[in-house]
Amino acid sequence: MAKKVIVIGSGFSGLAAASCLAQDGYDVTILEKNDAPGGRARKFETQGFTFDMGPSWYWMPEVFEEYFARFGKKTSDYYNLVRLDPSYRIFFGKNDTMDVPAGVEELCQMFERYEPGSSANLKKFLAEAKYKYEVGMGEFVRKPSLSFWEFADLRIVASLFRLQMFQSVSSHIRKLFKNQQLIELLEFPVLFLGATPEKTPALYSLMNYADMALGTWYPMGGMAKIIEGMVALAEELGVKIELGQEVKQIYVPNGHATKVITSKGEFACDIVVGGADYHHVEQHLLKEENRQYSEKYWDKRVMAPSSLLFYLGIDKKLDNLQHHNLFFDKNFRQHAVEIYEKPEWPSDPLFYVCAPSVTDASVAPEGCENLFVLIPLAPDLEDTEEMREKYYHIVMERLEDLTGQDVRNHVIYKRAFAHNDFKADYHAFKGNAYGLANTLLQTAFLKPKIQSTKVKNLYYTGQLTAPGPGVPPSLISGQVVASEISRQAGR
Repeated sequence: MAKKVIVIGSGFSGLAAASCLAQDGYDVTILEKNDAPGGRARKFETQGFTFDMGPSWYWMPEVFEEYFARFGKKTSDYYNLVRLDPSYRIFFGKNDTMDVPAGVEELCQMFERYEPGSSANLKKFLAEAKYKYEVGMGEFVRKPSLSFWEFADLRIVASLFRLQMFQSVSSHIRKLFKNQQLIELLEFPVLFLGATPEKTPALYSLMNYADMALGTWYPMGGMAKIIEGMVALAEELGVKIELGQEVKQIYVPNGHATKVITSKGEFACDIVVGGADYHHVEQHLLKEENRQYSEKYWDKRVMAPSSLLFYLGIDKKLDNLQHHNLFFDKNFRQHAVEIYEKPEWPSDPLFYVCAPSVTDASVAPEGCENLFVLIPLAPDLEDTEEMREKYYHIVMERLEDLTGQDVRNHVIYKRAFAHNDFKADYHAFKGNAYGLANTLLQTAFLKPKIQSTKVKNLYYTGQLTAPGPGVPPSLISGQVVASEISRQAGR
């Protein structure tokens, strides 16, 4: 008789773990507290608008292809992918924008315009970033990271210096480029990793390779199309998905989980995979004697940012916006400090605007625009309606000024989402949006472990464990934990 696996949470990692385990012959049930699958990548529809609630960047397309290929499928079986060109637009000030082109040759030409002679250094930078990407994605991220010895491979140890683990992204970039706008372009991808560029290992310039060489893509219909595809695949493999099932307790007699208790019933199990927030699963669903980490341990973790999000329906088409837009018209360094070093509501926030209706007419009524506005914030800030409204007007005023148009008077739908919502909807530790920061001391085997040392049949997956935050790492995380479960069972 097939062993029963309960997966808690139906985000990218939970769905991936469930499908891989079902493929390996397990009887898998996913328990999801919300009324729709997808975790942070849920969508909602209202007044003819379709809003992706969380992730909006589609990078590392090969990770998605490799995932579906495990099951003899392709991404095109589930959604139509288009490459964005330009990849995104950066607003540095009034009438001062940078459109980042999709091709490397076009990028070199753009770099030359900003800093003559810099294209040679860009090619050198991207060649190094490619090496880091191939080693990082090939050697590091698919390891279970249960022990230091997984990384004591001579090839990996020898590559540590070439990977620039002990140099910062900031110093690496500044050795090659002098133009401040090019520097901010190159530092942007690490902004959400959990530390200032000065404190993020130069290893993570691999993100620049993902951005500039592999490209920025979009699944027509929205990011939730990926979830729809993963759900369809999971169900085809026999995975059962139970919605509206908030887990209240993991029952652990004698160090072994035997059932999962929800708000609606009980589910017997042989194995449990926590795909929900790691801290919540461990600190709130287990009794104290079954927890491997203390609350003190969790309080010392460095978290990646939270966010204040606005989902806006606009009753007209807008000018001067691309699909992805970064507003870097204020001090980049100051905002990073207010997220990571002196956590507080930012004095002059940088922000991001996604306008998917520029690419995809299906996500907004005809003649309308769909906007997703994001302000990165420190986790664990006091979140009030007054503060949300204050920052809405701060960023909307700048959006209107920099794009030269009235926007607020044309908002026909508005919804805000911040720390309190991340906690309520996802039990997110400290209201974080992006998981655990990618600092050197929170990398690989130094992250919270994918397998409990106290409950032998309890495993974890997602953005608070290996390999880390972001959609592709979460997708990989689910596959890694499934492989480890099957390996230990001798399958």
